[in-house]
Amino acid sequence: MQGSVLAFSDDIVLPVSAISTAVSELGIRGVEQCDPQIVTQASSLNQLPAESSSIDIVVGICQSAEFPSGRLFEEISRVLKPGGTVLIHRTSQSVTEETDKTIFALERKLLLAGFLEAEVLGLKSMVKAKKPVWKIGSSFTIKKVAKSAPKVQINDDFDLIDEDSLLSEEDLKKPQLPIVDDCEVGSTRKACKNCTCGRAEAEQKVEIGPTTEQINNPQSACGSCGLGDAFRCSTCPYKGLPPFKLGEKVSLSGNFLAADI
Repeated sequence: MQGSVLAFSDDIVLPVSAISTAVSELGIRGVEQCDPQIVTQASSLNQLPAESSSIDIVVGICQSAEFPSGRLFEEISRVLKPGGTVLIHRTSQSVTEETDKTIFALERKLLLAGFLEAEVLGLKSMVKAKKPVWKIGSSFTIKKVAKSAPKVQINDDFDLIDEDSLLSEEDLKKPQLPIVDDCEVGSTRKACKNCTCGRAEAEQKVEIGPTTEQINNPQSACGSCGLGDAFRCSTCPYKGLPPFKLGEKVSLSGNFLAADI
């Protein structure tokens, strides 16, 4: 391959051997034998001495971390042909940590300048990138792919199964809810009108109120039955009777059974 090469540097002198060594890292055959165009002290330049889109490879051999500037990156992009290659070689001797920071900053500058495929070469001392094959700022239409409904293929070798056939006779039976029987005497509700289960008769046989023994010799398990209804529980047999003393017969006043009105 025979191509044009432009080399620049911020140094006063740029040997051709340094350019050949840098270009050999690219692995492009035939470029080493070409006669490169050399520009020294390029840090003071605002424009590279080349026509637009006329150079295949641009090589920058730099000593300063601030070189090349953003303006020079724009010039590199201008003189390179579409798909051309740029190679920046740092020759300054510095510690590994500082070198990593410098190379990272150089990669970022190349990407911001519009170059693609930035890659580190030569023991982290060189970075190469390519100019896009399209013109920066150009636009083109993208073909829209028509959306189509997905095709569903049914294999005729398999027979479809009726879901109802998977249910047994027991599964089809309506579940029977348990019958709640609260017709026992002592439950929360009273017997129904026209009761036929026998609960009404059973309730009539249950003795309601205190017994004769409880009237003649009243006793209290909690000790509060004789104090009156305000101190009696809901199930107290003395509910509704006047206060009394434990062990003494409960006496009713003369007007106890008389109507209030």
